[in-house]
Amino acid sequence: MAYGAAVNSADDSTDSKASRAISKPLPGVDFLRYYPGHRLIAWQPQGTLDDLMLNDIADWLVDIEKESLPFRYFKRFVDFTQLTIVAVRTDHVFEFARKRAQQLTGGEPVRTALFAANWVAFAVASMYESMVQDTLIKARAFRDLADVADWLAIPVDVLTLKDWPAPFESS
Repeated sequence: MAYGAAVNSADDSTDSKASRAISKPLPGVDFLRYYPGHRLIAWQPQGTLDDLMLNDIADWLVDIEKESLPFRYFKRFVDFTQLTIVAVRTDHVFEFARKRAQQLTGGEPVRTALFAANWVAFAVASMYESMVQDTLIKARAFRDLADVADWLAIPVDVLTLKDWPAPFESS
């Protein structure tokens, strides 16, 4: 399943609270934000992180990383604090990391901050971090939001994801 990466028509503000929704977010995930002033894509998955969701994420990332799109090298912030269940198979995480490293080639490295309060989600994030070492994906797992903000050079208030993205507009 392919997911488009066009941005809806909300204002392109550089205010730290201004966000835009990315059209056609992952199934059941309404909390995908684009902060153009910070060159950041933020995502807060909700519910169950399982193999199916991981596949959806991979498909979506391939779509937004097309060379013609402005998001290709934007920093990424993934906030796992709204997950209720983490049920991914370890071998699936390995395969996801291997594919991601192969898909993102050439160009500049991409910073991906993975934030988790839950120890299981943090373990998955840490595993992913270690698997993409020495690739263009510069992933780091965090348990402290201030550390994420420092590493991404983003104001910490942006990372609270308390703003509401504009609703999806189909074209």
